[in-house]
Amino acid sequence: MIARRTFAAVLAAAAIVAGPAFAADQVVTIYSADGLHDGNPSWFGNLFDDFTKSTGIKVQYIEGGSGVVVQRIAKEQSNPQADVLVTLPPFIQKAAADSLLQPYGSKEAANIPAADKDANGLYMPLVNNYVNFIYNTAVLKEPPKSFEDLLDPRFKGKIQYSTPGQAGDGTAVMLQAIHVFGSRDAGFDFLKKLQANNVGPSSSTGKLTALVNKGELHVANGDLQMNMVQKLKNPNIDVFWPAGPNGERSTFSLPYYIGLVKDAPHGDAGKKLIDFLLSEKAQSSISTVAWGMPVRTDVKPTDANFKALNEAMTGVVVWHPDWNDVLKNLDADVARWHQATGS
Repeated sequence: MIARRTFAAVLAAAAIVAGPAFAADQVVTIYSADGLHDGNPSWFGNLFDDFTKSTGIKVQYIEGGSGVVVQRIAKEQSNPQADVLVTLPPFIQKAAADSLLQPYGSKEAANIPAADKDANGLYMPLVNNYVNFIYNTAVLKEPPKSFEDLLDPRFKGKIQYSTPGQAGDGTAVMLQAIHVFGSRDAGFDFLKKLQANNVGPSSSTGKLTALVNKGELHVANGDLQMNMVQKLKNPNIDVFWPAGPNGERSTFSLPYYIGLVKDAPHGDAGKKLIDFLLSEKAQSSISTVAWGMPVRTDVKPTDANFKALNEAMTGVVVWHPDWNDVLKNLDADVARWHQATGS
């Protein structure tokens, strides 16, 4: 079973939702992890419309799990279809390591800290974001206070988290468990125990929100940007961070990254789209429209959404994964997750 559940095979299992087709000479194609096109209006939706009005180039948007979109680009390597990739770590690092991206030094990235960008210019952050969980506020008076609380039998069949190796947020749950419990052995032991309450695999994190809102699930995983947008149409959900054994509530940054696909069929249009999304104007609307945080140091939001994001994270400690180390161990960790959970 484990042999069949390699990193590539797992990523290939999920479906991708595609937008409408456009004439090849008037289009730029972006493959993206879900989240930034959520809501009405959505941040991506608004900017794609503005981009088309400004340049005459239409945007073909194709969405899937964070790993799934990278796997699709890998499969199309001999005949690239995508121009721009947006995905979460460690999948953007996976794309770079597998030579799926080409360097592009966007002039709009000058105000992004060097430490946040790939040293070889293969990718850069687009929207800052953080890992969290969500719960049903109508069913639960308060969220589970700790990871250990998630093991309570009252949550049997009422917890679900997206699948590590397929979804960026699901992979983040695995990484968070390892961090919180202090070692891989302890982290995977916790996830093995949690399986008694877990509904089962899900290739998409975003789809879990509606299930929590309806009460079919009481707890699910997520990320701050996506869930804050989803709260607008899912009034019964809220975000939370359970504490680890040391009593500390923690999270880590999980930015959306953007890169130019190697041998992109419309590379010039792809560069224009990257510049547009990283522009000061576009970055200034991230918190107001997308409930995300800008990556440019010269963009300093003061809107109510930005304040709410910071208030939500009060008392939550932010730690920083070594994404190169995460990538090095990812295949083995995903295989171990399948072994521990029997999924």
